[in-house]
Parts: sequence; structure tokens; C-alpha cells
Amino acid sequence: MSDLPPRDSSSDDEPAGHPDSDAFEEIVGAETERDPDLAVIEAGSRTLRARGSAPSGDDIPARPQDPEVDKALRAVEADLATRWGETKLEPSVSRIAALMDVLGEPQRAYPSIHITGTNGKTSTARMIEALLGAFDLRTGRYTSPHVQSVTERISLDGAPITHERFIETFEDIKPYVDMVDAQQDYRLSFFEVLTGMAYAAFADAPVDIAVVEVGMGGSWDATNVIDGSVAVITPIDLDHTDRLGSTPGEIAGEKSGIIKQDATVIMAQQPVDAAQVILKKAVETDATVAREGLEFGLVARQVAVGGQLVTLRGLGGEYEEIFLPLHGAHQAHNAAVALAAVEAFFGIGSEHARPLDIDTIRSAFAAVTSPGRLEVVRRSPTVVLDAAHNPAGARVTAEAISEVFDFSRLIGVVGASADKNVRGLLEAFESIFAEIVVTQNSSHRAMDADELAALAVEVFGDERVQVEPRLDDALEAAITLAEEEGEFAGGGVLVTGSVITVGEARLLLGKG
Repeated sequence: MSDLPPRDSSSDDEPAGHPDSDAFEEIVGAETERDPDLAVIEAGSRTLRARGSAPSGDDIPARPQDPEVDKALRAVEADLATRWGETKLEPSVSRIAALMDVLGEPQRAYPSIHITGTNGKTSTARMIEALLGAFDLRTGRYTSPHVQSVTERISLDGAPITHERFIETFEDIKPYVDMVDAQQDYRLSFFEVLTGMAYAAFADAPVDIAVVEVGMGGSWDATNVIDGSVAVITPIDLDHTDRLGSTPGEIAGEKSGIIKQDATVIMAQQPVDAAQVILKKAVETDATVAREGLEFGLVARQVAVGGQLVTLRGLGGEYEEIFLPLHGAHQAHNAAVALAAVEAFFGIGSEHARPLDIDTIRSAFAAVTSPGRLEVVRRSPTVVLDAAHNPAGARVTAEAISEVFDFSRLIGVVGASADKNVRGLLEAFESIFAEIVVTQNSSHRAMDADELAALAVEVFGDERVQVEPRLDDALEAAITLAEEEGEFAGGGVLVTGSVITVGEARLLLGKG
């Protein structure tokens, strides 16, 4: 991997306009000029017929209602947008380490649980956060990317920090960011500044423990200036192969870089070559390893209304009849990993042999949410959002959809990023989509709708593919197709392909 950052030669393609939606078009036009990590459509004056009643319990922040706060937040977003986005990297922790140094090493003020892997990181982080909070610990959680608002990346006590606190944290560290920028060959990136903000906010709170998700990889990820006493590695598959490696084993080499000396490693089920690399790293660092399927795991699960009922075997014993309000076998496995991570943090399996209080565990899991992960946002017809953006994620989503929802006709709305394995993603969904509506989100990373359509035709055939470059039109078209069999026929819509696509669809469908 080169020491120089890759050059971004992509150009932004603005979606085609409609004469009856000038306000919406203006917003989309403005957003496509921003960094993809900040690209969020604000629905403007256009109200979709697709809007409908949505489940409660949403913890995704909307735009500030106070005009002055909104103005200040936009100023912060504008500054962040001038920096490298998360897809433009220079593999080094030198800049973030320099920032931590001038800030007084805030990341050393609290213990941490560090999470890497290919899929399931954010859901696992949310479960760990809920479990720790249930045991009266004050938590800080840092996850990425965001679904709708950049402020949702930094959470305290299970909720995104307020807009005001986000702004204050940025303003507090900005002089130090400028100092580091002046000393380094490259300015701090978007992700590095946010990481610095998170660590500073956690120290200022202060938190009892931080739950930190890597941005990409592990060894040179900006988050890797913490000394996580527990390192969690969720399932590894092929993604970001141009940066991390072309095999699970090569990718595991980067991701196992979060394993620190004498840490405890909670390892989800892995491909053999990935597991070998992780175990070798654990030996080198004198780390203790707990493996899913051996030291802990999923004992049983059954589909329940609104989620699933699971029995988990933890490091300290068995935990029966736990309701998890998330869908899919992959979320049940994430729950097993999260429980083992929290047990390890409390010393269970090494210092103690007893299980954690079962009632506390049950209440914590019952309160878990994971927006944009098999999230139902509308009924009649049912519209489900899922942020699957690679073939591995798409496969588990397709399996979960088939298990949980009895759709007689499922329509896919897919908007993907051009730098992903889009063909593999489409192939994973081919068996469950009756038809597919291809579209594109407002990010300059988005694959052009016509290019995506050409791939979709190769996978689905010409008669099953419809092209709607605008996401709002794609949602309308998919809902119309789902309703063709009649109101009570059981048609549904799945919106997927990218976190950005899901975030924009959430807003268009009245969430946030």
C-alpha cells in the first residue's frame, strides 16, 4: 500500500430534476457537492405518498429546530466537508496520535472495548452499549458511518450527543486541530477529526467506558490510538479489498491490529484463514481468546413477533429466553458476541465463573435498536430498510427477509456505491426480488443509475429491472409495484445497497 493517499478523480453527477420539486432539487444539488459522509437529503417541500406510520423508538437526530444552532452545525459540517472523506486514506495513525498528544491523551481517561470486522460492527456496538448501560455504567459509543446525521456517530448514555454539544466539542478541539494540520504533511481527515471529537467528548463527560467501532481495517485506523482491554472481531469477509487485502486472511491481518498486549479477544465465527491470523496475533500479544462456537455462542433461536427469542451461552453460563427486537440469525450471533465482550470486560471467564444477572441482560437486549438494519419504516405495503452494502451483508439480509417476512412479492430498491462489489450484492438478492428498481443516492461515490441498471439486467433479466435515477421516484415506483397484487396480497419493498441510500430513504419516508 502506498504511503501517499489515493487521488479522488470522481465527479459528481446531479440527479435529473422534476419541475414540481424545485426545493427538493436544490437540496440534492447542494448535498452532492459535500463529502459523501455528510450527504443527507433533507426532504424539502416534496411529501412522498410513500410516507406512512413508522415504529417508535427512533434515536436518529433530526436537524436542529433552532435556526442559530442549525447555522452553527452547518458551519461545523462545512469545515469537515473540506477534509478528506473516509474513502481517501493515508495508512498512518501519526496525525491522530499528534492530535491526542496536544489534547492531553483523552483516550486514556477511560477503558475501551474496540470493535472491528466486516459486517455487524455497529449493531454489536449498540448491544454492548445497552448491556453496559444496564449495569449502571456511563457509556460513550463511537460508530460509523452515520445513517442520517453526523452527530449520531458520537453517543453518551445510549443517545447521540446533542447538536449543541457536538458543536461545542468541535469548537473546543478546533485550535488543536489547526495546530496539528500546520505540522503535518496532510491535514487531519474527516474521520480523524470526528475521532478526536469523540475521544474528547468521552473524557469530558466523563464516561466509565467507551465502545469504539473502527472506521476501516484496524492497525492504521484512526481509532487505534486506544488500548482496548477487550478487542471484538465480528465476521470477516471481502470488502475494501483494494485497501485491506484480497482474502479474509489478508484482511484479518489488518483488523487484528486492534489487539493490544494482554487484551481479551472476542472472536466471532471466521473463515479458517482469518481465524489463523487472529489467533497468531493473539499469541504475539499474550492476549486471551474467546471463540464463538467454543467458549461462547448461540444455543437456540426462534422467530418472535418484532424480533426473536434467543438462548445464549456466555463465558459465565447460559442465558435463556432473551428477547432481541432485531431480525435475522446474524443479529442473534451479534448478540452472542456482544454478551461475551461485556462478560470479558467484567472479568467473567478469567476472574469470575458466574453469569451476569439474567434479568438485567434481558432488559438490556429488549431495549436494543439498530436503525437501518432490517428496519420496518412503513406498513401497507411494508417497507424495510437495510444497509447491506457488500455481498456478505446482502446474503444475511436476504436470508433474514425470507425467514421473517412472508412477502408474496418483494420489490428491491437498490442504490449502491461504485467502489463496492455491486454484482455480488445484486446476485445475493436475485432469488428474493420479484423486480428491482435501481437508483442512486446523492453521494459522488454512488454508482450511476444507468450503469447499475446494466449490471442488474445481467443478473435479473431486462423484464425485472426498472430505472429511476431519483430516489424519491424509485420509492414511489417500488411501492406501486408492491401494491399491484392488491392491498392485502402481502407485497413489500426492501431498500438497500448503501448506508447513504438507506439514510436518504429514511428521511423521505418521514423518519427523522
